[in-house]
Amino acid sequence: MEGRVIKSTGSWYVVKTDSEFISARLKGKFKQEDLKLTNPIAVGDWVTLSKEENQETAIISAIHPRENYVIRKSTRKQHFSHIIASNVDQSMLVITMKKPRTSLGFIDRFLVSTESFRIPAILVVNKVDLLEGEDAEDWLLDIHEIYEPLGYQVIEISAINDKDLLDKFHPLLQGKSTLIAGHSGVGKSTLLNKLVPEASQDTKEISGFSAKGVHTTTFAELFPVKGGGDLIDTPGIKEFGILDVEDYELSHYFPEMRKYLGECKYNNCRHINEPGCVVRKKVEEGYIHPYRYQSYLNILNEEDSYR
Repeated sequence: MEGRVIKSTGSWYVVKTDSEFISARLKGKFKQEDLKLTNPIAVGDWVTLSKEENQETAIISAIHPRENYVIRKSTRKQHFSHIIASNVDQSMLVITMKKPRTSLGFIDRFLVSTESFRIPAILVVNKVDLLEGEDAEDWLLDIHEIYEPLGYQVIEISAINDKDLLDKFHPLLQGKSTLIAGHSGVGKSTLLNKLVPEASQDTKEISGFSAKGVHTTTFAELFPVKGGGDLIDTPGIKEFGILDVEDYELSHYFPEMRKYLGECKYNNCRHINEPGCVVRKKVEEGYIHPYRYQSYLNILNEEDSYR
């Protein structure tokens, strides 16, 4: 049989075939493209499986080649990586200004990961009903001014209060496999419950002491969208470590830098302090946002520290 993994619980997986949903497990170890993975199978994977003698469970014998995946460094195992989801058509990063605050650096790290596999990304600003004061207005303005010119759609919502969420998102989701990601507490589960009522994901209040979200999604899971397509809900992400991007490659995943590649004096320019660097010139001229350039430098430094 063949099917798609719709839920992972670490050692067991729920696989949807043409005729049923079945619990399956791996037999033996899987080596994949020299990647050291915390879990060799991700939600979204297509697999080959066969039923065990009891006919109630199955053994996964092969993982089909992935069209793409969103991956990050494991926060628990050094030198290991975690595939968040695979075979996706687009991603939605849910962000908030407070309770919890999403940093621009976190956003940029996520976008570098999706850009590396040419996965379109949408920024969903949740809890806009909580945005008050000049600081909040400046943050929201930055989000629009920085990311919309780069081709990233920015959608403002209040997942709890908005009555027209289905109208806003339905055209975007039809016929596509969409990953939902973000920090714990940004409202991913609340949004999912509005878009796919059958999901009935648990939601919890933000911890008043830490202003951080309480984990409500323990494992990634795929939910079908009415009319076609699906949403992949994922556990909250505290940090997003970029996986093994070479120095000379990183600028390829910043759209505003990509257009100037090949124009620098040196082919292997890192865009730091090299003479004749067109990218740095464009930063000075205002064509590349200084926040984004700083994110680029921060990721470069982060990668250097791992080498």
